[in-house]
Amino acid sequence: MKDTKKVLIITYYWPPSAGSGVQRWLKFAKYLPDFGWEPVIFTPENPDFELKDETMNKEVSPHWEIIKFPIWEPYGVFRFLKKKKEGKKADPSKLIEKRKKNWFDQTAIWLRANAIVPDPRVFWVKPSVEFLEDVVKNNNIKAIITTGPPHSMHLIGRNLKRKTGLPWIADFRDPWSTWEFLDTLPMMKSIRRRHEKLEKSVFKEAEKVVTISPTFKGELQKIAGRSIDLITNGFDSDDLPVGFKKEQDKSKVLEIVYTGIIDAIRNPLPFLEAFKAAFEAGDREVKLTFVGRVSEKVTHYIEGDPWLSERVEFAGYVPHEEVFAFYERSSMLLLILTNTKNAKGNIPGKLFEYIATGRNIVALGDPKGDAATIINEAGAGRVFSHEDVPGVRQYLTDQALMEEETSADRDITRFERKTLTKKLALLLDEQIDSIS
Repeated sequence: MKDTKKVLIITYYWPPSAGSGVQRWLKFAKYLPDFGWEPVIFTPENPDFELKDETMNKEVSPHWEIIKFPIWEPYGVFRFLKKKKEGKKADPSKLIEKRKKNWFDQTAIWLRANAIVPDPRVFWVKPSVEFLEDVVKNNNIKAIITTGPPHSMHLIGRNLKRKTGLPWIADFRDPWSTWEFLDTLPMMKSIRRRHEKLEKSVFKEAEKVVTISPTFKGELQKIAGRSIDLITNGFDSDDLPVGFKKEQDKSKVLEIVYTGIIDAIRNPLPFLEAFKAAFEAGDREVKLTFVGRVSEKVTHYIEGDPWLSERVEFAGYVPHEEVFAFYERSSMLLLILTNTKNAKGNIPGKLFEYIATGRNIVALGDPKGDAATIINEAGAGRVFSHEDVPGVRQYLTDQALMEEETSADRDITRFERKTLTKKLALLLDEQIDSIS
């Protein structure tokens, strides 16, 4: 039997945190033992994140070694001062989205942009490296993996590699210096250069750099001047409930379902316009359901329109395992991609679940982007630009009139989590073989 090797995975997001970043490394950890690697997870004991899904804890194996280490983040100070000043609880994640910002908000954003580099988790770097030196020695760790954002995780990996000499893989779920989020901050040019300098040190010192989309791969290769490996997000067939019906029920209600966050960079208003234009004058019964957190701007827009308000449901945030019930009752699935600088490389983790359900997808985004390529190759739907309201309207009308079933048999084997984990394991094996 082949000896199992240990890999230290350093991640800020871990159950009960929710989101695609959690699922990416939870699934890698699930399947790595099949390829001879035992995961050792290092994650904060007291992280500051808003969205939680306690059901995700069910997927954490009792056989894994999970090391939780305390972290200090400045968000607590912000909340304390904000409450003292205004007498109400504050959510730092929504601060940038606020239309009207007072002097306190503006000061907090400026400090976030220029005084905390690369991100508010930077205070975890030094104590984590000191702690992990002994962990690496005492646990016979063979390799290190970091995943960001937050990109401070890469600084932990870099500094730990410097001290231990272990091979290190840096996983970029978003870009760093070219990340669109940084463009929303009032950042000084000198601070932007600090980000670029830190980023280049990671590119230079990591044995392997991995990212999630072809576009991001090309952008990172241009910055780094080296090859970057591509391992997309994917779909775990074990997540699909037993008995899930991929064939749609031919009821009189045509229900379109969106799952995930609607925020400042995910704008569904063009779709809402097309949705209303397609069905307002007809007698077809239709429904649009948002599953997840929706921005106030969008909820107010819908509440102000009598026709939409009668046909749009806000289900709110639900645990991941409950999302499949919404998939199953849907006629179509809605995907809202970003309309920003990084939009072409934006491949949401849920896209692969969408494809696996067998439902047709209607999406707003870059028709030539990476997500559109995947959807087109799978024959799973259409992606329209945010400006193409007539195109979306016609597509919805055509889909509503279709009598025949769409094909539920789509080849997504290359996006299976186990298949993707094999690619990661091969990268790890290469590093071990190169130093043995």
